[in-house]
Amino acid sequence: MADLYPFTEAYLKGPQSTQFLTRTYAPESPFALIVFVHGFIDHVARYTEFHGQISKNGIAIFTYDQRGFGRTAVDETGKEKKDTGNRGYAKTSWPEQLEDLDWMVKHAHGKFPDLPLFLMGASMGGGLCLAFNTRGKATPPSAEAVALVSGVIPLSPLIHQTHPLGSVQKWLVRKMSRLMPYATFPTRVPIEHLTHDSAMWEANKSDHLSQYTGGLRGVSDMLDGGDSILARDYKNWPGDRPLIIFHGTEDEVTDPKASQEFFNRVSTKDKRIVLLEGARHEPFHEIVPEGVIGRMVNEITEWVKARAKPSDARL
Repeated sequence: MADLYPFTEAYLKGPQSTQFLTRTYAPESPFALIVFVHGFIDHVARYTEFHGQISKNGIAIFTYDQRGFGRTAVDETGKEKKDTGNRGYAKTSWPEQLEDLDWMVKHAHGKFPDLPLFLMGASMGGGLCLAFNTRGKATPPSAEAVALVSGVIPLSPLIHQTHPLGSVQKWLVRKMSRLMPYATFPTRVPIEHLTHDSAMWEANKSDHLSQYTGGLRGVSDMLDGGDSILARDYKNWPGDRPLIIFHGTEDEVTDPKASQEFFNRVSTKDKRIVLLEGARHEPFHEIVPEGVIGRMVNEITEWVKARAKPSDARL
């Protein structure tokens, strides 16, 4: 796969001296840069083909395994690392994840200073990308990092769950997260809810880097964060910053209706929502509707190209 879609990997020391696994796709003469944020119980190696196809169209991609996930948290066998700054699998929080994303945006801009930078994220990562742009004066992220973003591309963003926890359950998770923030518990997303592609189901079953474990603080934060985005934070969207949302209409994990509602409320004039008929939670791994991955790659490429003006932001 690396021969077909070339990339480089490196461990970088980020916030809290955490060693983050990073991956860079650097095509010859790129016209734009995407910083990509993966989802919950997820990691960047699951996106090789999708990212590789986008990069072949002339867009550089910088991505990383988030704090508490993938090879930032565990080794290839799934065993937790004991690095400085690494608490273990799923032991994270939104303030930390937003601080990490702030650092990654600045780092990626430093690597490609002349390219316009776009944020793209899937599921929890899509929610983080929306939060990054709607925090207003709250930090993190820093105003400097937010100013570097030329547009936002959420894929099935976690704003609301399709089948949400009850109010009492949610209150209990929130309460327990304050008492035991890094306590973990088993989580389960039925693999058939991710995609119609049974080959992806089998790949997920043997993936040591995707562990069905949640941390109390991380789960509480991402659910509360989604609520906040839709209830009030959308008002902080930076001017007419471009936005394009992709969401499958048969997503049983994150609610496409919440994406539609955010789209309706956010004030930017340069906005578009693409509802993918019949697609489930991971349209970038889908076979329904036919050709959906190629369609997304082409639409993202053309959307970015139309907004790819040379970066004048400097840190």
